Amino acid sequence: MPDFHAFPTHLPHEPAFSHEDPATIVDRCHTPDLEHHNDGIILDRRRLIDHTGPARRNAREPDIRLHETLLDGDRAAARHTMTVLTGKDRTLRVEVHPFARLAPDGRIHRVHSITRTVEP
Repeated sequence: MPDFHAFPTHLPHEPAFSHEDPATIVDRCHTPDLEHHNDGIILDRRRLIDHTGPARRNAREPDIRLHETLLDGDRAAARHTMTVLTGKDRTLRVEVHPFARLAPDGRIHRVHSITRTVEP
């Protein structure tokens, strides 16, 4: 069973910086019928997998700071900050606040997240 407390740190890192097949990573962490709502944009499994291409091309040197997680039954939430050096040597820092529904096996079934860019 996946550990939700590891999702905020491993999930952004693995698809962008691993050589593993993106579909394998997504399927390990999410149910096949996942709905990922991020700042009003809905990503299904296919769109989440497709998102790894630009991440692998453009992001370098990640630093993910987990500030807190909450878990209550099949509901989970986190607050973390992700800082990445882009391919254009620009530092990007984003605060991420995901609120998730977990499947019985612990994978994410549905997530709503809000983000905001902050000064590095």
